Amino acid sequence: MGHEQRDLRNAIAGLLGDSRFQGVCAKRDMGALFRLLNYRGLSTRRIAAAVGITQGRLYDYMNDKSRVEKLAIFEQISDALFIPGHMLGLARRSWEPQAVESTHVPVATADGNDLAAIDAFRSADKQTGGGRLYAAVLRHMNEEVARRLVDASSGPQVFAAAAALSEMAGWMAHDSGRDGRAQQHFVRALALARTSGDLPLAANIAASSSHLALQTGEASQATHWARAGLQFVDQGPRISSLTARLHSMHARALAATDHSLTASRELDRAHEALGSPTEATHPWISPFDEASLASESALACRDMKRYKEALVHAQQAVALRESARARSLALSHINLVELHFHRADLDAVVHFGVGLLPTNPSLGSVRVVNQLADLRRMLDSHRGYRPVRDFLAQFDASAKTRLLLLADIMTPRSEGTSP
Repeated sequence: MGHEQRDLRNAIAGLLGDSRFQGVCAKRDMGALFRLLNYRGLSTRRIAAAVGITQGRLYDYMNDKSRVEKLAIFEQISDALFIPGHMLGLARRSWEPQAVESTHVPVATADGNDLAAIDAFRSADKQTGGGRLYAAVLRHMNEEVARRLVDASSGPQVFAAAAALSEMAGWMAHDSGRDGRAQQHFVRALALARTSGDLPLAANIAASSSHLALQTGEASQATHWARAGLQFVDQGPRISSLTARLHSMHARALAATDHSLTASRELDRAHEALGSPTEATHPWISPFDEASLASESALACRDMKRYKEALVHAQQAVALRESARARSLALSHINLVELHFHRADLDAVVHFGVGLLPTNPSLGSVRVVNQLADLRRMLDSHRGYRPVRDFLAQFDASAKTRLLLLADIMTPRSEGTSP
């Protein structure tokens, strides 16, 4: 996908909750839709190119000289702009997250052995990262879970366990720098969750998919996944932390597409949700607490260029992170240092950056290594400032040790000195 089409889809993603946008879609008035996009700053050339029509035809639609009538054109517009099919009276499009049909499976139904395995993997992952645990999770799925999926006597909880483990494998693949494989795991996890009828689990997987889409630069797809997850939670028992997580992912997606006002509203909803009563607990879904929300809030505010506010959230995230959660603490600390860089406070960058040097060099997280490398590249342009130059010398020494210990799991992208 070209940058222009991606930008257009991102602009649409931020309008999905806009009542005016919803109205023109409901009326299937494509002329009004194109006028709205043009009013929002998108050129007619970009709009015409994205939807595959000439500018002359676009002007005819915008000036009400003709209307879109053919089903194929509506489908073309829907797919080009990532407008959900139902908004234009179409069937669900192939790129849309698939709905989950609830079979009213009790949320707490879970096998003790499956829970023990999930808890063990989750505990190890917090401290060591997913790089070296990925293979172990796959082996457990193949040896302990797969055979039960085809056992006629197995109940829906087996599919829920398989979904939870597939989602975990996706996160570990992502932590290993294998985002394509992570996406495959999340797709499979959602299919298994659909089979189990577990709506909260499906919503949790949608949140993970939204996060991955943001990491790969697909902010419009991140918006769709967050909205799908929120639809799932509306149909199931209220789990406050899950609702908060989804609102925070929606906020981040909106912030990434330059829709600051709606992003701020979603952040407010996330904070409200996390502080509200919950109706149920769930054995499979990922924990999401005040530290998690502070971290996501910092990233959203960063993308909105509200650096002072982002810094407050980032400081809170570091303060709340448990030392046992080595990867989360490292990522929060990197974000804190980067925010000081965005505020052009190089002394603060060095002061807080020193705290990154003792990061466990054996932490098996390619994601942490890559983010450290990004920070290194950002700082290199300021090496003329002696405190930064001295810090980079220390940074590079620790980077060599880290790469030596992680050489077996590193992808081609590496951390180290710039050429």
